[in-house]
Amino acid sequence: MFTLIGFCFFTLLLVYLSRRALRKVGSHGFYRFFAWEALLVLIFLNADAWFTDPLSWYQDISWVLLVLSLILAAEGFRLLRRMGGHHALREDPTLMGFEKTEHLVTSGLYAYIRHPLYGSLLLLTWGVFFKDPSWIGTLLGIAASVLLLATSMADEQECLRFFGPPYAAYMARTKRFIPFVF
Repeated sequence: MFTLIGFCFFTLLLVYLSRRALRKVGSHGFYRFFAWEALLVLIFLNADAWFTDPLSWYQDISWVLLVLSLILAAEGFRLLRRMGGHHALREDPTLMGFEKTEHLVTSGLYAYIRHPLYGSLLLLTWGVFFKDPSWIGTLLGIAASVLLLATSMADEQECLRFFGPPYAAYMARTKRFIPFVF
């Protein structure tokens, strides 16, 4: 019962945070909501196994991915806040406050990958998956990954509209999630 209440609470929170994006099918926030939901299901599915069998190979992989996810997210947010500025007149209601950057951030992690925050969510997804690998977990992980790819692609189109040719040049010299690879 507690699991169901927790899941419903966090789903309502995500719906609230994504309320504007959910009205605009095709926005990056629309896809991100469903990626968050797949991740949330995976978290609740694997909640009981979080600290079970701590010396197993899959727990080791899980903790490495989770720590990398945290590092990527922290540095990505830090760079956005420090270098992106805030564009008060950026009128896209689907954007969250931290996404309304005035300047294109292309240094630090962003010099190598365009989406460290979505990359951190990918690492989080697979880190949670490895807490208790299963077939349903695999399907949820794949679903979240595909949705995060769709999120990044929609975000890139939005950035192209806002930043224009500088963003196109940035896309040409960086990768989406994995430096020098993808």
